[in-house]
Amino acid sequence: MRHTNVVVIITDQQRADLTRREGYPLDVTPFVDTLAQRGAWFSGAYTTAPVCAPARTSVLTGRFPSAHRVTQNAARDSALRTADIFSVARTAGYATALVGKNHTYLEARDVDEYIEFSHNGQITGPRSAEEEAFDEWLTHLRHRTSTSPSPGGVEVQNPHRLVSHALGWLDALEPDAPFLLYLAFPEPHNPYQAPEGYFDLFPPEDIPDPRVGAEFLDGAPFEYRHLRRIGESGEPDYSEKIPRARANYLGMLRLIDDQIARFTAGLAERGVLDDTLVLVTSDHGDYFGEYGLMRKGAGISDFLMRVPLVVSGPDVAARGRIDAQLVSLADILPTVCDYLGVDVPLGVQGRTLRGVWTASERSARFDDVYGEQGIGGARFTPRGLDGRPLPGLPFGGEPDGAPTFDELNAVTQAGRMRMLRSGPWKLIVEHADAATPVIRLHHLPTDPAEIRDVSAAPEHRDILADLMRRLVLRQIEVEDVLPIPGDGYERAATAPGGGQRT
Repeated sequence: MRHTNVVVIITDQQRADLTRREGYPLDVTPFVDTLAQRGAWFSGAYTTAPVCAPARTSVLTGRFPSAHRVTQNAARDSALRTADIFSVARTAGYATALVGKNHTYLEARDVDEYIEFSHNGQITGPRSAEEEAFDEWLTHLRHRTSTSPSPGGVEVQNPHRLVSHALGWLDALEPDAPFLLYLAFPEPHNPYQAPEGYFDLFPPEDIPDPRVGAEFLDGAPFEYRHLRRIGESGEPDYSEKIPRARANYLGMLRLIDDQIARFTAGLAERGVLDDTLVLVTSDHGDYFGEYGLMRKGAGISDFLMRVPLVVSGPDVAARGRIDAQLVSLADILPTVCDYLGVDVPLGVQGRTLRGVWTASERSARFDDVYGEQGIGGARFTPRGLDGRPLPGLPFGGEPDGAPTFDELNAVTQAGRMRMLRSGPWKLIVEHADAATPVIRLHHLPTDPAEIRDVSAAPEHRDILADLMRRLVLRQIEVEDVLPIPGDGYERAATAPGGGQRT
């Protein structure tokens, strides 16, 4: 029997709507758009949390942050899980590799090939002198925005190097050996930079304006205003650089798209493309100028929560856009289990997506999608920070001329937020103070920036009640079954790809 290979391509901090297939006027990702039309893509795919380590841990484990316990980047080594995507594949006889950004509990010994990169370049594996020089330049950029083309050309950029490593690993495998590859680009996450050929590809004046500008901050929750404040303190000319940051961001997306095309061509040249399931996604989004901000940090808007998800491969018919089905990054592991023909590990909370693109009928199991944000505790207030260093500023030691800031900090990550999307409606419930819980309801087609709360409108009372009911059910579902006591009750077996939801 011929095995299905699996490739998970995951970018870092990629907004879902900046593509022609989503109606964006600029042609940012032409190859992935073509891949999406030949296969399937979800306009309603969501991260489990708008932070790197929690979201990536969900991809590997099929579990939500409140279950796997990684609710912030600093907790990435504390993940609670049983098996994960790599151990499942290894047990099934697959060769495994992580090439790119990790930012989870995963260690080199957990895979057969481990080449780690991050936002400052390559961490493990051999480098050329040119690559070392570029990595040093990236490090000194310190997550800021480059106002000139990056040095060294395309070949020293992380995406090009990742694809070269990945194709080299495939060449070293035994003929017909099944494989699972996790190809993780650290971009378009800041630092916002792009080399010649991409730096000027999308001039700032040609980029559509954000839906809502910095005027939002005047009446915004404190965490948004704090984020802008530390941005202005940590990066000189922060607001003036936003147009350049947006241009670099789109240029980097095109560079990534070209490298995904190069990698896919490499699969075809090696005769394995037709037997390979390819999933292209991201861990979370980026403000991309919305609210007068770049990066991420505050809130749980769709700018941060909605992610691209494109699928191609065996039995993925040319479905194109799948609108009605709302799916999660937690669904990737059970989907992979389904293709490998193995049982879903105990504790997995996602659901297999295979039936969504192989069946013509719509499944009620994907009528809504759930997400989380926050580390708990009370929210900070401006008065609460009086006389204290500003959280997120400075971030680490500061070389001369290289200030920076950390958008993920005690202010932006305090409290807990939960979201539930169903149809055109999105419910957000925030618990930052037991005395004053916050409930918001947004109609996304008419309020894509989520700045108009209609939860108090009498005509939406039934909608609010339905979404609250759904949220309660989803929170029950993600209550964890782990750890399992050795002398505990017997558990019912889980069918391949079945997940925990029914």
